Amino acid sequence: MLSLIIFFVLAYLIGSLSSAIIVCKIMRLPDPRTEGSGNPGASNVLRIANRNAALIVLIGDILKGMIAIAIAAIFGVHGLALGLVGIGAMLGHIFPVFFQFKGGKGVATTLGVLLALSFWVGVLSLLVWLLVALILRYASVASMCMVIAAVIFTLFLTPKYLFAVLLMALIVIAMHHENITRLMQGKESKIELKGK
Repeated sequence: MLSLIIFFVLAYLIGSLSSAIIVCKIMRLPDPRTEGSGNPGASNVLRIANRNAALIVLIGDILKGMIAIAIAAIFGVHGLALGLVGIGAMLGHIFPVFFQFKGGKGVATTLGVLLALSFWVGVLSLLVWLLVALILRYASVASMCMVIAAVIFTLFLTPKYLFAVLLMALIVIAMHHENITRLMQGKESKIELKGK
């Protein structure tokens, strides 16, 4: 239990390193918390800046989840406990202690966790995101479909992580409540395929 708490807190701190805010500051771009959708994530950085910045943010957010899981695994954390460590990283991204607890929606960091827990669950989930995004061009819908698919893939491929992945999926969907409202109103922004 003590090791779980230690690595959960460590994962939370790693997750709290907001890639979007850090990258935008370094590249002298607008603060993603005050521009566009106000969400410090890759999708909003693409909206307010450019593809290169958004890609760096995406990679950074994915790596946070992977690194948090890798460190815990190296020190012998496994099974359900390892999945819970992943939730710590995701919560750090959503509520970053270093940035006034104003973070993103946890999608990319969740993907990083999935890739680290089970490579194939992560890859298949990413493919779902890409497919839905290409067809519908809504990042929010693609993200929610991705986490729902992740639960299904986990059930069949790595059921020992099912509880943690289900919890992550519920959190991600809850974080998209405003997007769901805008979708119902026909006001949700689509992915700009001709990004800068």
